[in-house]
Amino acid sequence: METLGFLMDGFGVALAPHNLMFALIGAFLGTLIGALPGLGPANGVAILIPLAFTLGLAPETAMIMLTSVYAGAMYGGRISSILLNIPGDEPAMMTCLDGYPMAQQGKASEALAISAVASFMGSLIATIGLILLAPLLADFALTFGPAEYFALFLLAFATLGGITGKNPMKTVVAAAIGLMIATVGIDSTGVQRFTFGTLELYEGVDFIIAIVGLFAISELLFFIEEKAGGGKEEMKVNKLTLKWKDIREILPTSFRGGLLGFVAGVLPGAGASLGSFISYTLEKRVLGKKGYFGKGDPRGVAAPEAGNNGASSGALVPMLTLGVPGSGTTAVLLALLISLNITPGPLMFTQNADVVWGVIAALLIGNFLLLILNIPLVGIFVKLLSVPPMYLLPIVTMIAFVGIYSISNTTFDLYFMVAFGVAGYFLRKLEIPMVPVILGLLLGPEMEKNLRHAMDISDGDWTILWDSGLAIGLWVFAGLGLILPYIVGPILRQRMKATPDSGSPESD
Repeated sequence: METLGFLMDGFGVALAPHNLMFALIGAFLGTLIGALPGLGPANGVAILIPLAFTLGLAPETAMIMLTSVYAGAMYGGRISSILLNIPGDEPAMMTCLDGYPMAQQGKASEALAISAVASFMGSLIATIGLILLAPLLADFALTFGPAEYFALFLLAFATLGGITGKNPMKTVVAAAIGLMIATVGIDSTGVQRFTFGTLELYEGVDFIIAIVGLFAISELLFFIEEKAGGGKEEMKVNKLTLKWKDIREILPTSFRGGLLGFVAGVLPGAGASLGSFISYTLEKRVLGKKGYFGKGDPRGVAAPEAGNNGASSGALVPMLTLGVPGSGTTAVLLALLISLNITPGPLMFTQNADVVWGVIAALLIGNFLLLILNIPLVGIFVKLLSVPPMYLLPIVTMIAFVGIYSISNTTFDLYFMVAFGVAGYFLRKLEIPMVPVILGLLLGPEMEKNLRHAMDISDGDWTILWDSGLAIGLWVFAGLGLILPYIVGPILRQRMKATPDSGSPESD
């Protein structure tokens, strides 16, 4: 009953006219961003974070807008997957398998509508799971001491590559780079570290500048290099003829996919890519010969869409309750919370209840807004795919530069942002992921703080770090997180690569 009361208070926050307006704007912009191949939700949220500061939004309004962008981008990723056979982001890859064949059969609008309904179902199920699970996990997290939190942060780094990551060692290198950047500035004892006499570095590196540079500016550089040749070929979208019978057929698939996706989202290092893959694979096993996966089966569209949207909401659970992001996009949202002087974790549910429950209520409302937006306005989102990058690039660049300058009003930050963008470009060229860098920058200070605290209360005895059963359990899971990608990862990635061919009509 207490949770229900908090949720009602959250609806009071989310239904405030200005918050509802920004939720609608965020959902619309997120869908547009998701429709652009290659951008994805993490880049979309990173690009729009400066806008929240430029507009001077309250913490709950900023979080509501950007979580709506997150949800919208997960919806929008399916548009280019279905129409162009180009995934908007990695989790949308599985949607190509049956979505594009449906579009080739003249059923593009049906495929888009089915994916919208399945996305709604998956996200709704996961949001309900978030409401039920998050308060319990937050209460459990109150038992953590500094040693347990240090082990928890270590677990976050160990599992960040996930079992679908291409190269776990590069993930470790990226996390180390992030931790190194986190040491810049004056430490808790007043000692300067790596400031090189530069006054602007005394307070450390602003992670908002790093995030916008590493995600948005590096993406712009890739756009200039790879996508300056104009828009994509547009596929005509037929008139929608979806019937209730078609929707009823995909409901069980969407329910199973949403549950699996939520579990994948809550697990550290799993994420939306795994959620969409296991949902699609399970549905093939459940239906067996009754399905015609790879040839335009509507359930082959519904399963991965429910899975990846369920995972996106599930990833908010560890971020809100433990302060540990469950995905790349939640790492960006975590940076926003910290920059708003809000400490994510169990105490957030009491100290900033209006923000937490306002965001959760906004997710529920946003699901309905996205369903309403996505079906009748899909033609507008499709048109965006034909807009040349030469028109989109100046807008994105302007948002990034104006937003960063509005935070501190110094040109140093603009140069710093560009420097991070160039560094991000070369890191991505080397296939070193960006999210671990950001996570190292975000969690590094708290990790160091908890390590120092643990050493102080134990009088320098390192055994305190594994002195409790909970700490030992976290260390064990961290060890497994480092080892499993080398064992399970290659097998799973091979199956994900083989899945498109197994049911494809073109395969021999």
